[in-house]
Amino acid sequence: MATRLLKLSSLLRNYSDKTKLIQTPKKWRSTAASLKEILINQPRTDCTTLDNGMRIASEDSGAPTATVGLWIDSGSRFEDAESNGVAHFMEHMAFKGTEKRSQTDLELEIENMGAHLNAYTSREQTVFYAKCLSQDVPKAVEILSDIILNSKLGEAEIERERGVILREMQEVETNLQEVVFDHLHSTAFQGTSLGNTILGPTENIKKITRNDLLNYVKANYGSTRFVLAGAGGVSHNELVELGNKYFGKVSEPIYNEIPSLNMPSRYTGSEIRVRDDSIPLAHIAIAVEGAGWDNADNIPLMVANTLMGAWDRSQGGGANNASRLAKGAAEDGLCHSFQSFNTCYKETGLWGVYYVCDPMQCEDMAWKIQHEWVRLATSCTEKEVQRAKNILKTNMLLQLDGTTAICEDIGRQTLCYNRRIPLHELEARIDAITVNDIRAIGMKYIYDQCPVIAAVGPVENLPDYGVLRSQMYWLRT
Repeated sequence: MATRLLKLSSLLRNYSDKTKLIQTPKKWRSTAASLKEILINQPRTDCTTLDNGMRIASEDSGAPTATVGLWIDSGSRFEDAESNGVAHFMEHMAFKGTEKRSQTDLELEIENMGAHLNAYTSREQTVFYAKCLSQDVPKAVEILSDIILNSKLGEAEIERERGVILREMQEVETNLQEVVFDHLHSTAFQGTSLGNTILGPTENIKKITRNDLLNYVKANYGSTRFVLAGAGGVSHNELVELGNKYFGKVSEPIYNEIPSLNMPSRYTGSEIRVRDDSIPLAHIAIAVEGAGWDNADNIPLMVANTLMGAWDRSQGGGANNASRLAKGAAEDGLCHSFQSFNTCYKETGLWGVYYVCDPMQCEDMAWKIQHEWVRLATSCTEKEVQRAKNILKTNMLLQLDGTTAICEDIGRQTLCYNRRIPLHELEARIDAITVNDIRAIGMKYIYDQCPVIAAVGPVENLPDYGVLRSQMYWLRT
């Protein structure tokens, strides 16, 4: 009986398949556009240079919101030992009132627009930007021009902000990652302005005057160092008109004395250790000299940086991570977390790994990192390079999520390259990287090179510099 029922069921199913009104095709053809087609059809970035040399760059996506900002080719690198901290101090003072707006008026105007005004200072750039509705772009540009060009710099406000910055410095000192990277720069670029901290030393902050701020602005804020960038619902033609209206009369920087033609950097393989056994975990960064923004080696170094990867114990999954360093760190319990980094400047950079570990794991984790570095330079595989390229492309696209991220990308690239590299061009450059390119980059920048090391905390277990230097190459027969 059961056999007869099975035969009947099979006959009914065959009949149904032959007679049903809608036939389902066996193979589906995807109509989704390829990644290359999507990248090519992204909104273009328009660039215009005003008569005074100021650059305007924007991408109009038609979004209901927009981000506009001024990217200035100036930061702590443009300071000397006596003036270190002035750039960051000036960033704070820009929001403390102008000739036509008090601090309260400025805050209320921004609040009533529903906008957000912010700024930050790095070693090579100072940035002021506003996020707002697209119809408020003209107002946002006018406010930006006012706070940058007409800052009042009142004595009372300077004294009040001095206390704010000193408290901020105390907070930064509790962020050991920030402390380690400041030490890393100070030892890697010792004796040059690139080794300056962004906030400056405490003694400088306590004695900065209004004249110091005015002299810094006069010597570093100028039309050829300005990039007005916009992203979202921003019309490029309108942004050019706004730039002409509010920044068209800005001139070149004015110097009290003839400046040097460049701001030279000098990399020194060295180390700095701040041992403090009261800190529960060791915070360590180990790096080599990298490439500048416009160096052709930067793309392979970005791929190599992605190949090293990142990992955090709280996220799990390390044992199944494709990154050998992450897998080793997880399986052997070498650290709590690590992240690779590729920090670029005009003509140089730092390429390395920052990790946090237990006091007695400093040596093992350092050895594991250097072992991976030398392996990358000698025997990395095509498979892991392809994986790293795919991750790098994904991460770059994810980082461009929102008008603020896109606007920052436009402003930074316009300062660094004098244009914004299209996404499809960047993808093509990454795709062109081969395993031989990664090995060549490894031999040039890593293999048998002098590292720079910064360590804070219980770091007694970290080997001497000579030992770490000797692990930058392999002797094999």
